[in-house]
Amino acid sequence: MKKIPLVVFCFSVFILQSCLKDKLTHTYTLFIPVYKSKDEVYANIKSNPPRTIESPGKIFLYGNYVFLNETDKGVHIIDNSDPAKPVEKAFIDIPGNLDIAVKGNILYADMYKDLLVIDISNPLQAKFLKYVPNIFPERYYPGGFIADNSRIIVDWIKKDTTVNLLQPSGNYIVYGAFLQSSVGAVPTAAPSIPGISGSMARFTIVNDHIYAVNNHSLEPVSIANPSEPIAGTLISAGFDIETIYPFKNKLFLGSMEGLYIYDISNPDNPVKEGTFTHARACDPVIADNDYAYVTLREGTSCGPTSNELDVVSVQNLQLPSLIKTYAMTGPYGLAKDNNLLFVCDGKDGLKMYDATNPPNIILKKHVIGLETYDAIAWNRNLIVVAKDGLYQFDYSDPNDLIQRSKLTVNR
Repeated sequence: MKKIPLVVFCFSVFILQSCLKDKLTHTYTLFIPVYKSKDEVYANIKSNPPRTIESPGKIFLYGNYVFLNETDKGVHIIDNSDPAKPVEKAFIDIPGNLDIAVKGNILYADMYKDLLVIDISNPLQAKFLKYVPNIFPERYYPGGFIADNSRIIVDWIKKDTTVNLLQPSGNYIVYGAFLQSSVGAVPTAAPSIPGISGSMARFTIVNDHIYAVNNHSLEPVSIANPSEPIAGTLISAGFDIETIYPFKNKLFLGSMEGLYIYDISNPDNPVKEGTFTHARACDPVIADNDYAYVTLREGTSCGPTSNELDVVSVQNLQLPSLIKTYAMTGPYGLAKDNNLLFVCDGKDGLKMYDATNPPNIILKKHVIGLETYDAIAWNRNLIVVAKDGLYQFDYSDPNDLIQRSKLTVNR
């Protein structure tokens, strides 16, 4: 589900048997980890000069600011007072960062397994306050690579190497390891725009709690004192959970196997209310009063299934039911504002639907030529993360989308 760059390690040893005849060559791409000490990393978690966007990830909208994740690198702080002219103000270096959320003057972000607490009272002088360990999933690297947990990986060095291969006339044995991991200034006064995360988020804020999903579990974290988060009791929540979306006093968890609905009337003790099961697939979800909208995508580690948008009735939370399925090309995140539904359909661009009647949504606009990932819709402004940049669209006209701006990716 997650849009994270491909990382490949290759190492091979060849034991040759029998006669050797022809000489061949093979080129391997190696990625070598670059480490820094924890003290060095913590000291650099601050507002540094803005940097170019290279690999945009998840987004969070708060007040007049957009916080944009730079995959595994940190957070861009963007002044969005004028959506037609967004201004990159600063960059906070956070190795291993994928998710972000803001409440008040505090930015919460993951750094691999840990939850970071960062004071952004003055976003141009952000200050690292503390970390809470082991809130998020361990990074596992297939192929046997194990990170040195006494230090922090801050980058990878790419190295291509060519070796000579001798082709035997008989059999030979290949021993190897292959690693592949796929992923995906806040004003001190009360903001006019509430904190809104995208649909691909793995943690969210509801009132005085952070709720984080961790593959098979849900963890409430109290932020009654925003600068002193207190981890709660880990709850077994389902299987292969990928995303979390809050609506009123409910949490909608998107997993590879379905949708899980949790009641948080008691914020420290979420209780499962209902489950909707679908074919195994990558699965972000959003919801409103009566319906949940789920995108499923094939061709990934999430499993072989169709590309589709499922509309699920949640009027009876104990028994969610499928209302309608709409064919898609390769959908990722989605957003909704009143009766307008926006779907990021991957390489097939951005789609805007009239969802007044969920069993019969109507396509109103299809923007092609961009590969979309996630979106936030608020007050007639749509913010879209795409492979080539951060787009903003005006949807004042329910039949059209007008591009306001684009911050371009520099690769």
